[in-house]
Amino acid sequence: MTSPVRVTVGQLAISADHAANREAVADAFVSAARVGADLLVLPEYASGYEPRGVGVEHAEPLDGPFVSALRAHAARYRVAVVAGTTLPATGAPAPVPGEAAMTGQIPAVTGAVRTVTGSLPAAVAAAGRASNAVIAVDADGGLVGAYRKVHLYDAFGARESDRLEPGPPDVPPLVIRLGDLTFGVLTCYDLRFPESARRLVDAGADVVVVPAAWLDGPLKADHWRTLLRARAIENTAVVIGVGMAGPGLVGRSLLAGPDGVVGLELDEAPQVRTVDLDPEPLAQVRAHNPSLANRRYVVVPRP
Repeated sequence: MTSPVRVTVGQLAISADHAANREAVADAFVSAARVGADLLVLPEYASGYEPRGVGVEHAEPLDGPFVSALRAHAARYRVAVVAGTTLPATGAPAPVPGEAAMTGQIPAVTGAVRTVTGSLPAAVAAAGRASNAVIAVDADGGLVGAYRKVHLYDAFGARESDRLEPGPPDVPPLVIRLGDLTFGVLTCYDLRFPESARRLVDAGADVVVVPAAWLDGPLKADHWRTLLRARAIENTAVVIGVGMAGPGLVGRSLLAGPDGVVGLELDEAPQVRTVDLDPEPLAQVRAHNPSLANRRYVVVPRP
């Protein structure tokens, strides 16, 4: 007999004021605890956001105020959390303009939270880049891990790599087990790369959570909805996209089931909603549509 996992989606409006953002996060925890949620999912950049671009001015270490608050609230309310933040740079090479964001040699990685070793290259230090990350914390307040965004948003006229460094693509995927379901973590622009979600599923993920600050623009809301459903269908997985609310952003947090059916869809306004995820229908879809078992290719991270 399996039990549902209750997930609270926090579609928050985030500003450059870190203290105000921590208050909004605390309120979201209260809402999640009130309904007995097992997991709270918050947007990308939940610690601090600037529409013109997020960089080192918003970076906080893993023992800084934001992650410390996440851990304290998680332990107090017995609610696990997945939330976006900005961490100090680790020293990954800067991508060459005009080339893919993941070109160049990736430094060695060690540790449960995937800390990159080595000194900071002069080019990175001069650029003053930070790291776009998603933190997973369990209901005891323990830090499960930090996923550093692999695919930087160098698209649609933006260039995220001017301010941020890419995460190494070959570290173990970040997953967290809650009840009878395993949750895997991506963020925002990663959604456009199907192999990223497939790698999480290969690591055991039943549910893929995608914290995002998805910028608005022509067709962007349609892309967001379509890609979330596509990642769900092709992986026979539940996919939960949690968008940031606010001017210039799509919002529109969405849950798609393993058959692509939309079970929750919000509008652009800040709001907090809760859903129950039942492992049994997921298993039934995978049994009826065994596309994961039938595939002939594997995902290999690019060096």
